[in-house]
Amino acid sequence: MQTNAAPGPLAPPHAQPPRGINHVVLNVRNLEASHRFWTEIMGFRCVAELKPVPGRRRPKMRFYSGLDAHGAVTHHDLALAEAPPADGGTTREPLDLLPSRVGLNHVAIAWPDREAWLKQLAFLKAKGVPFHRRVNHGMTHSVYISDPDGHGIEVLYELPREVWETDIDAAQNYAEQLPTQGDEALVDRTDYTVFKGTAGSGP
Repeated sequence: MQTNAAPGPLAPPHAQPPRGINHVVLNVRNLEASHRFWTEIMGFRCVAELKPVPGRRRPKMRFYSGLDAHGAVTHHDLALAEAPPADGGTTREPLDLLPSRVGLNHVAIAWPDREAWLKQLAFLKAKGVPFHRRVNHGMTHSVYISDPDGHGIEVLYELPREVWETDIDAAQNYAEQLPTQGDEALVDRTDYTVFKGTAGSGP
């Protein structure tokens, strides 16, 4: 049988650069508890829920969106899937950036600007969310927290591109540890260190 379908593109010699990570799916113990955390504490909006289909096994799953540069929701940035523990336990492991197991280390969530980020930090503190680490990186200013299942979350705003773009490697290796307790954890300086190197450098 003849068709008029055009031949597919030839395979290029190298992988094509992606735009970035589109979304993250987290397995959680209690979907309702995690839903409250990601909506009421982190500010995401639930945009969809997986519906049951007769005769088909589907996870208990919800989809969440932040806001894009135009203030609109996406199809989803995050999804939560309820995964009851096989052993019946509910052990929550603390955030550890040097873990002994493989898997997700942490998810980084960006706020649109410094002012929104500072307001979110104040909100997290008011809600009693522990700050595990407070770090000024060379390309972001960040606070590390965790969700009800112990998934690490980096709450950040990105520094101006001219601060880090000419030496990404140096910016990645810079880390200023700051207090995690009291009002000092909410102080943020804007005298950013500028990393100067060869344009486009990095790992």
